[in-house]
Amino acid sequence: MIGNAQERLHKPVLVLNSSYEPINVCAARRALVLVLKGVAAAEEHGSGQVHSARHAIGVPSVIRLLEYRRIPHQTRSLSRKNILMRDRYTCQYCLRTYNSSELTLDHVIPRSRSGETTWENLVACCHPCNNRKGSRTPEEAGMRLARAPRPFSLHTSRHLMRLLGKSDDQWRKYLFY
Repeated sequence: MIGNAQERLHKPVLVLNSSYEPINVCAARRALVLVLKGVAAAEEHGSGQVHSARHAIGVPSVIRLLEYRRIPHQTRSLSRKNILMRDRYTCQYCLRTYNSSELTLDHVIPRSRSGETTWENLVACCHPCNNRKGSRTPEEAGMRLARAPRPFSLHTSRHLMRLLGKSDDQWRKYLFY
């Protein structure tokens, strides 16, 4: 029972601006906090509820902010989470998809060779591939990158929302395919 509640609280929720423009994806736990604080309203509900001692609240699958937020066009901060999301939790060498705990970040040009910690030099990589590559370039290790790493952009973010939306029919009417 507790496991199911935890799973429900980690499900992705589509966040819409007050204008119904999709702007982000967050965990159901964060969405519930925004709704309870009166910052957002639930537009669609997923399956299941979260219970307290006196209340049962439906877990939203789409929320809409009640006040319009101007979203500046900026790239996301460079972080492990954002690199893994950009690469869709897929090793960029063997193309297998993993949980985040089973992935590492690989410097395409190793740090030992003055490789920088940038969007363009970091990729998601499984432990076996990272060990195999070691401190060599992919070419030296006889390995190939699935695609060249790029910064996380607005296009990447919208693409991820569409991918996540394919598993949730309630998102479709808010995402422009």
